Amino acid sequence: MGFRWLWGARAVSVLGDSLGLVALLLYVQGTTGAALAVALVLLAGDFVPGLFGALAGAIGDRFDLKRVMVVCDLAQGVLTVAMGLVLPPLPVLLVMVALRSITATVFQASSRSAMPGLVKDEELEAANSALGAGTYGLEAIGPLIAAGLFLVTDVRGILLIDAVTFFVSAAMLSRLPRIPRAEPSGHSFLKDARDGLGYIWRTKAVRVIGIGFFAVVAFNGVDDVAMVFLAKDELHGSDSASATLYAGVGIGLIVGFVILARYAGRMKMPTLMLAGFAVSSMGNLVTGLAWAIWAALALQVIRGLGIAGIDVGVNTHLQRVVPAHMRGRVFGNLYGAIGLAAGLSYVLGGLLLQQTNARTTFITAGAGGLLATVVTAIGVRRSGDGEREPRVRR
Repeated sequence: MGFRWLWGARAVSVLGDSLGLVALLLYVQGTTGAALAVALVLLAGDFVPGLFGALAGAIGDRFDLKRVMVVCDLAQGVLTVAMGLVLPPLPVLLVMVALRSITATVFQASSRSAMPGLVKDEELEAANSALGAGTYGLEAIGPLIAAGLFLVTDVRGILLIDAVTFFVSAAMLSRLPRIPRAEPSGHSFLKDARDGLGYIWRTKAVRVIGIGFFAVVAFNGVDDVAMVFLAKDELHGSDSASATLYAGVGIGLIVGFVILARYAGRMKMPTLMLAGFAVSSMGNLVTGLAWAIWAALALQVIRGLGIAGIDVGVNTHLQRVVPAHMRGRVFGNLYGAIGLAAGLSYVLGGLLLQQTNARTTFITAGAGGLLATVVTAIGVRRSGDGEREPRVRR
């Protein structure tokens, strides 16, 4: 029952957040007319929180996880109300977006850390798949709902709806049972954060996964930037066709999570993770060779299947092998690093796109991701991590 409350809370708040992001981007574009301003909003939401991953994870390892998640949702709701009521100028808005995203990073680390306390070990694969479908799936349809809401309200109204979803989520999370956690270390907050980084660096199996995940995202994250150029310049598609391509990954994610909810328990999670790295990277590489919009869409659906495998494989495996008192810090550092990798990919991939074209960018991204997959597979094999799948360390 506890997992259902967590799933419902995440689904509600992620749906609201996807509505709010569309509203914010349109507000910034409309008030500034500058592409750089829109890019800065995305970087404030993705890149800045990555700088605080070590600290974000330490919070969940020091305090009651249920309380941390409720407070995070309330804080995000208050910040969103403030943004909606004031509609501040760009510099203030960037600070508020960054603060909300840092709070979301704390929530994400705590929610992933809480999973082994809410479901049985043999249910982890299905639970992580269901959580992924509920979050990524609703995130994918959020822009469509936002388009409908703009017919009856404005940016301010949509941001206030977004805020309400956070308060609803906090109310649902308050129904969670008590989540078992390890005893606090007794050390200072900063020392706990340093210890989390030290644990990742000393533990080869965790370090290999983290570096591999970072590298794959650093290569492939540029597809968000390059997609519209591939659709319009190389494939000569319309605005509608360009928008459709962005739905491909979302479709693949939903289908992938549904399949994994039933069959992931039959696989070893490091194997699933590596398969996800390879499939998602291959999806981008072959998208660069696509000859028509429909072919590129199909290939991006395949890429979405791979991303679903990465999500379930990485999260489930780390929930099993990382001690309870370190989980928050491991997930905080991991997803903080992934945010940094995405920002790096936007910048470097954008430069490559500017100097070459979308096909070259997709092919380079996919080839680089496949190379990172091979290196990660060698590291996983040498660490012996792929040959064992221990039960949850509570």
